[in-house]
Amino acid sequence: MVQYWYNVRTHQVEEGPQSDWRQLLGPYETRADAEQALAQVQRNNEATDSFDED
Repeated sequence: MVQYWYNVRTHQVEEGPQSDWRQLLGPYETRADAEQALAQVQRNNEATDSFDED
């Protein structure tokens, strides 16, 4: 099974982990999910911030 990773340094999707793990978000099942990694991180952060405020 192929897994995709988002590299936060290069802003590229990698098929399989190719870079240092400290630069990667994932794994993701699809390339499209990996491409949306930063948006998902932002949504998660906003949800956590909202929860902390309550």
